[in-house]
Amino acid sequence: MSSYLPSLQTFVKATAGTVATLTCLATILVLAGQYYLIYPSYLPAESRTVVDVPSKYGLPYEDLELKTSDGVLIKAYLMLQNHTDHRHGLSEEEYIASRPTVIMFHGNAGNFGHRIPLARMFFNHMHCNVLMVCYRGYGLSKGSPSERGLQKDAQAGLDYLLAHPVLKRSPIVLYGQSIGGAVAIDLASKNQQTPDAPIRALILENTFTSLPALVPHVMPPLGRFAFLCHQKWDSASKVPSIPAETPVLMLSGVKDEIVPREHMRRLWTVVKARKRRDGTTEKVVSRSGEKGDGDEVHGNSKFVEFPSGTHNDTCVQAGYWNVIADFMSNLS
Repeated sequence: MSSYLPSLQTFVKATAGTVATLTCLATILVLAGQYYLIYPSYLPAESRTVVDVPSKYGLPYEDLELKTSDGVLIKAYLMLQNHTDHRHGLSEEEYIASRPTVIMFHGNAGNFGHRIPLARMFFNHMHCNVLMVCYRGYGLSKGSPSERGLQKDAQAGLDYLLAHPVLKRSPIVLYGQSIGGAVAIDLASKNQQTPDAPIRALILENTFTSLPALVPHVMPPLGRFAFLCHQKWDSASKVPSIPAETPVLMLSGVKDEIVPREHMRRLWTVVKARKRRDGTTEKVVSRSGEKGDGDEVHGNSKFVEFPSGTHNDTCVQAGYWNVIADFMSNLS
């Protein structure tokens, strides 16, 4: 028996050394490689150099370059409604101001040019003005992506609208997909504290509670190192800063293979628990949707599930755009 002890000790030491090495490598990967993993602006191929324009889809637009608070130049597309409303006696400028303006925050891959078909739905079918923001390090925007950087990019987009002679009077709606939902939540949490807060509503699709909470699902081998993820995007802690007066529409793909549906459900729980600006709690009763499925309404907010929706195709599921159109039409 004693003859086996040296070999066993050697094995234990070797195993410990291997574990230590793997732990070190994983730590380096999580710390140094997370920008590359979280913000894959290089996918699909040529996404940094080939960017579609709205005119390809028959949409009028202005090609903007916005300067962020830290001096980074980012690209944006602005699409304005361009006709008079004779029925209500509104000039073109008055009509533009009367329509919602949607700020679109895209997911973590590709560039904003890939989302123009979605902008077309807002522009053509809901008669909204649309501002599409292309994050730093994506498409033709300068700089490199990071949590703080994307937050500044979003603020630059909102600040542009608030300084616009016409659009500053338009109801502003934030639309975010995946990490774009986290961008929208962060922006709203910092700009909704006063009665004249500029953001009228949020539309969130397949977003997460926080990135560290998502790591064990997306990258199971790195799950134990999730605490090293310095790109937090902690939406669950920020939603309470968005007052209950701000309607939130949550669109969840049940078969999302990237963000488990539980993340959207947990965020919905936080949305329902929000307080009003005066610190009081909304006295409303949550009720199930008309279909009796996973849909739920709470005051002016709504949670809708799409049974066949995955992470990237929820936006093409039947009824998706009807739900959004109904939500938009109910905004006063």
